[in-house]
Amino acid sequence: MSEAVSRRRALRLLGAVGVVLGAAGCVPAPPPGRPPGAEPRKAAAGPVGAARVDALLERLTLEEKTVLLHGGPDPDPLGQAGYVPGIARLGIPALRLADGPAGVRVAKPATALPAPVLLASAFDPALAREYGRVIGREGRALGVDVLLSPTANLIRTPYAGRNFETFSEDPKLTADLVAEVVRGIQDEGLIATVKHFALNNQEKGRDTVDVIAAERTLHETELRGFEAAVAAGAGAVMGAYNKVNGVYACESRPLLDELLRGRWGFDGWVMSDWEAAHSTVASIGAGLDMEMPAGTHYGAPLREAVRGGSVPEAAVDLAVRRILTTMDRFGLLGGHPAARPARDAAAGARTARQVAAAGAVLLRNERAALPLTGPAARSIAVIGPTGRTPFVSGGGSAHVVPDAAAAPLEEIRRRAGSGSTVAYALGEDIYGRPLPAKLLTPAAGLDDRAVAPGRTWSFEGTFRLAADDEWTLLVHYTGQRPAVRLDGEELFPVRQGVAEQFAGGLLGAAPDGLTVRRRTLALKAGEHRLAVTAEGGPKGQRLRLRHTTTATRAADLAEAVKAAKAARSVVLFAYEDATEGTDRTSLGLPGGQAALIEAVAAANPRTTVVLNTSSSTTMPWLPRTAAVLQMYYPGQEGAAATADVLFGDADPGGRLTQTFPADERVTPVGGDMVRYPGVGGRQEYSEGVHVGHRWYDAQRAATLFAFGHGLSYTTWEYEKLTVRPGGAHGKRGGLRVEFTVRNTGRRKGTEVAQVYVGPSPDLKLDQPVRALAGYRRLTLAPGQAQRIVLDIDARTLSSWDPERDAWVVGTGRREVFAGRSSRELPLRAKAVVATG
Repeated sequence: MSEAVSRRRALRLLGAVGVVLGAAGCVPAPPPGRPPGAEPRKAAAGPVGAARVDALLERLTLEEKTVLLHGGPDPDPLGQAGYVPGIARLGIPALRLADGPAGVRVAKPATALPAPVLLASAFDPALAREYGRVIGREGRALGVDVLLSPTANLIRTPYAGRNFETFSEDPKLTADLVAEVVRGIQDEGLIATVKHFALNNQEKGRDTVDVIAAERTLHETELRGFEAAVAAGAGAVMGAYNKVNGVYACESRPLLDELLRGRWGFDGWVMSDWEAAHSTVASIGAGLDMEMPAGTHYGAPLREAVRGGSVPEAAVDLAVRRILTTMDRFGLLGGHPAARPARDAAAGARTARQVAAAGAVLLRNERAALPLTGPAARSIAVIGPTGRTPFVSGGGSAHVVPDAAAAPLEEIRRRAGSGSTVAYALGEDIYGRPLPAKLLTPAAGLDDRAVAPGRTWSFEGTFRLAADDEWTLLVHYTGQRPAVRLDGEELFPVRQGVAEQFAGGLLGAAPDGLTVRRRTLALKAGEHRLAVTAEGGPKGQRLRLRHTTTATRAADLAEAVKAAKAARSVVLFAYEDATEGTDRTSLGLPGGQAALIEAVAAANPRTTVVLNTSSSTTMPWLPRTAAVLQMYYPGQEGAAATADVLFGDADPGGRLTQTFPADERVTPVGGDMVRYPGVGGRQEYSEGVHVGHRWYDAQRAATLFAFGHGLSYTTWEYEKLTVRPGGAHGKRGGLRVEFTVRNTGRRKGTEVAQVYVGPSPDLKLDQPVRALAGYRRLTLAPGQAQRIVLDIDARTLSSWDPERDAWVVGTGRREVFAGRSSRELPLRAKAVVATG
């Protein structure tokens, strides 16, 4: 049932003051710049706080003010995303802004943490805070002042290219974790920037699409994570590319002024996403403070607008004040900034491994195929390109270059130990083979060609195919993209915008660091002309041309099947390389991986598939496998963490934060182009409050794996559910839920107990069939039981009422469910929610 969108209400938008509470209540944030319990920074002598900012504003010229409101070139770049010049004569330092959803993205190595979606799978707010601390500490150590993270957008469609960068399809879980990541980043003195505000839930058409969403949809789904970030004290917010209800997000007064600042009390600054500002007068009037990455609208045009009277200088002062006040809050003004810490790579690596193991989701485990023990642990075939080439992170702004990253093959061999046999087969060649030596006439050394600085190298030749064939041609290079023409067509044209810049975290670069581009073509029998031209440029470059064909793919498959037959067990690594700038075109595994899994599993029924994928995946091959382990993009320590789980050194404690559909045509946006990707530049969130698992429940749709699903190496029992009105401190409008979780197996294990609540009979509003209301991660020894107590606050039991312009508690007799996933809820009880 969809929500009608009133233009008047849509433009008026949004919300009442409210604080998003986590599973155990809202955790007070320590002052920024120090971990809890540390001594506060000493204030510099002279004006402090507002007085310091007032004094600076009085001395700044108009030109200097506008310098602070937009990005510019960095005279000493770190390889970061953005730079805002300071005003040296007044002691206002420059700001360096770096991407950082999964680690600090600069030129130097940094800890490559698991993707946020893997962190979220742990259902552990405390771990999320530590995750944030690692990024915050490293950002400060590497010279960064502002981190462009976390991403609070929901997983609305499984096709979205950046789902791995965010947390969940569920508003509450996203809010809980976003808040803790913000606190963690800012514990270390780095300014966190929550993004992309708002409704940037896809890459397709993200620069122009007009997202139409009603008040209830906004408040009860997408906005909850942003509200939580504001409540946690986030220093900055990044405006999205898209339009929201007819207006670009970066010039939406209802979003930026009325909601963010007026309703939620945000006192930091708002920056645009890169090139997401579209105006001068409208943007600054709506509350956009900073244009990134340059001054197209906030440089000379803003000064001219002030002098011409279309923008009052007071609006410029207000934007500058917000930036300076936040800088002062983080100790960046006053001439005595805190010393930057040394980078602690070992501590970062420990957290990366902990997060990767904690978030590992065991989706399937037939006949106890995992953990690997006995003969199965001593004779293993590792198959797949990402078994040998570690898949660290996705492409785009979340891609991080680590100090080092081991391959899963290495870690499996190490863990299996001496006396074991661990064989390897490629299965699928993603970087290509050298062209056959006798293919080209005349002969050419295209496998590793060096071009000297300032020189140009070129080749023209022919080759003949005896039969029609499908070829993939790949160019690897270090400098300017070589021109490669086949039968007169340029195979690798430079693409526009982020499509060129972001080509994936795995496929975009070869293991030795060369940039890779690929093109698949159906070639006819007969003669073909090949021409290559490469420029050495100022530094020279290396290039190579590679290929795969039907014959090479068949040989790879045969080698994998042979290896599978010779081993007691198989660990097959499958991948899907998602990136910023591009949405997925299918939920199936790319290339020939489905056929590879089918063939290998037929050869060896003890086949475990490890998925390094970005989001939900369809699995027509699932019944043939013994086990499936979802590791997403596991960061630099992903290989070690994967081995920990495969061999049972760690229980797979992760649970799905997004539903895996049984059929990709049956999803919250499937089969409805108006919902996704939009029609005629307009998109409607007509699913209303039924996002993610809520939609599957409302539609009674089948799932491959439900939200919250994840298996353990032990067994669990839930019992003795009681629910009573009230909650923490006896507050009315809430519920106290208690139940017992027991480890009934023979191993120590980790469980995520989940609580859902049904609709209120008293609210005449469309409500979810069941909404996530709380959860608790716990680890128990064999036979051990723990009594869980969860307080469900009034906000979690409330709905947004557009007529009242407020949150309204859903009173009356409410049903409460407890169990292991949104579809495995063995316990249920009812209690009356009352107010007054």
